[in-house]
Amino acid sequence: MAIRTDKAAKPVGAYVHAKEAGDLVFLSGVGPRHPDTDKIPEGIEAQTHATFSNVLAILEAANLNMSNVVDIMVFLTDMKNDFKKFNSIYSEYLEGYEATRTTVEVGALPTPISVEFKVVAKK
Repeated sequence: MAIRTDKAAKPVGAYVHAKEAGDLVFLSGVGPRHPDTDKIPEGIEAQTHATFSNVLAILEAANLNMSNVVDIMVFLTDMKNDFKKFNSIYSEYLEGYEATRTTVEVGALPTPISVEFKVVAKK
């Protein structure tokens, strides 16, 4: 079943916010754009908080929360300058949860953002 919500940034392509497959929910790539204005906040700190806000909205639309997250793949465009700041904020949202994570640097993302998440959750 496809999952969509107006509380998270609109997809920038032909895809849904998330898709249920058995007892797993796969979120499409989630970035920091604002759901109502499409504005992108400045700086890795603001973008990380905004990305989590979008992730939380999508999880809520699937009747889930951060405790359901099993894996997050993180894409950063500037690992050297952004990782430490990103990681500090990330730990605030994942404190007490035991999700796995992979973080990679990429040359660019589909919109001019610094961070994007690929999330898998379990019902």
